[in-house]
Amino acid sequence: MTKPGTLYLCPTPLGNLEDMTFRAVRVLKEAAAIAAEDTRHTIKLLNHFDIHVPLISYHEHNKDERGPEIIDRLLNGDTIALVSDAGMPGISDPGVDLVRLAVASGVQVVPLPGPNAALTALIASGLDTTMFTFVGFLPKTNKHRREMLAKLAKHPYTMVFYESPHRVRATLGELTEAFGDRQAVAARELTKKFEEFIRGSLDSVNRHFSENQPRGEFTLIVAGCPVGQELAEEQDKLAGLTLVQAVGELMSRGINKKDAIREVASQKGLPKRQVYQAVLESDLV
Repeated sequence: MTKPGTLYLCPTPLGNLEDMTFRAVRVLKEAAAIAAEDTRHTIKLLNHFDIHVPLISYHEHNKDERGPEIIDRLLNGDTIALVSDAGMPGISDPGVDLVRLAVASGVQVVPLPGPNAALTALIASGLDTTMFTFVGFLPKTNKHRREMLAKLAKHPYTMVFYESPHRVRATLGELTEAFGDRQAVAARELTKKFEEFIRGSLDSVNRHFSENQPRGEFTLIVAGCPVGQELAEEQDKLAGLTLVQAVGELMSRGINKKDAIREVASQKGLPKRQVYQAVLESDLV
């Protein structure tokens, strides 16, 4: 039986070619083939490092057909290296689907450390890095974007977003509307000659790009919901509701009736029995 090959996940520079690791160059040179998002882009990188290995086009629009073909090669003993256009493959690109197929097929997957825009921007942002959430690109439709931002509005940890230059102004506006004016950093052209960090608040960063043309790919770092703000907002919202409405609101979030009654009684400073009686006399299920 042929021993399966290995799928290597090879990060590539965000822009500065000096960020390519010795190990990544060696793996790319030794691979039987390199799976790339955009072969025209990747060939420039390979030429720079004198790497002469066949390229396989693997991207969002052909992954369903090309993925199984790559797995067949791996199962037949070939070593394949996966690269994205820039940075870590498998983050906000179809590489994640190839990794799933490889794992399901029993193929060894070996990740190489290297360039990543999210972490590069985060560590230089000046915002809290103790705990953070990578969001990546927001959904394309307005409805789904609004739904996601509403869920993230009370998220307590630093958030990392990706955005393209032609959408960054609109996205900053949406973030401001959903989150309020909190600390934020826009990082652009990471590792390149015109690398820039715009630090301030969502509102001030938004104003900056209303006056300056956004250029390059963006990583946006946004502070989490300030301590105490979520609780205050929750109390303000429940304060404007009747007892039955407040209990119903909490139940709609998955809290059982007993706990919802206790929470409403606590926040409104009322005996639990009074809230229970109001609910009992209503048609709240």
